[in-house]
Amino acid sequence: MAGHSQFKNIMHRKGAQDAKRARAFAKIIREITVSAKSGLPDPATNPRLRAACTAARQMNMPRDTIDRAIKKAAGAAGSDDYVEVRYEGYGPSGVAVIVEALTDNRNRTASDVRTAFAKNGGALGETNTVAFLFSRLGVISYPGTTVDEEAMLEAAIEGGAEDAASTPEGHEVTTSVNDFFAVRDALEAKFGPPTEAKLDWRPTTTVTLDEESAAALLKLLDVLEDNDDVQNVYANFEIPEAVMAKLSA
Repeated sequence: MAGHSQFKNIMHRKGAQDAKRARAFAKIIREITVSAKSGLPDPATNPRLRAACTAARQMNMPRDTIDRAIKKAAGAAGSDDYVEVRYEGYGPSGVAVIVEALTDNRNRTASDVRTAFAKNGGALGETNTVAFLFSRLGVISYPGTTVDEEAMLEAAIEGGAEDAASTPEGHEVTTSVNDFFAVRDALEAKFGPPTEAKLDWRPTTTVTLDEESAAALLKLLDVLEDNDDVQNVYANFEIPEAVMAKLSA
């Protein structure tokens, strides 16, 4: 298991799914709100809002819920004012952690994130403390059944992407941050909406964890994910399959 994206599969327990789903919906609605305010409240002309709406649909969020969030953000009275904040620090065993948040109260969020690190074997640092250990890029994903590997690679290159990797399960196209929206739109014109399209932090170096360190780190990541202000968490770790099996038992 590499990085953070799959850790929830082993940390979630029965009875918590509804709460997790509600929290995930709230985070997406917050992103829709910020996206709608950052440009026109129309997904067709606002790339960030379109990406947020795509993510919402992937989570099976009702269409009327999405529309209400956009209308509320665009209304004369407006809605909650959120600012984007990034926190960086080190978790257990020196694992680098990046936390992206949307908050209406910087002091509250900073305090919550700092406490999460401090109580779970980590330490919050300054901006750019660990960002140099990651690459910032765009990621666009399609199911493996969309098209064959050669056709996807050709379309990705024509669209201006940096790379495309394919497996029977799916295609992953990576782009520079500047080219992300243009490549996504080019692929969408050919293959329809992607299953996922986002800006990502990918680690350039990773820390391999034993069972004790992995359990401690996953606890920190879970606490961060449970914070309503936190949108995304990234970390540069590897967990061997044998360790994963023990943690999943």
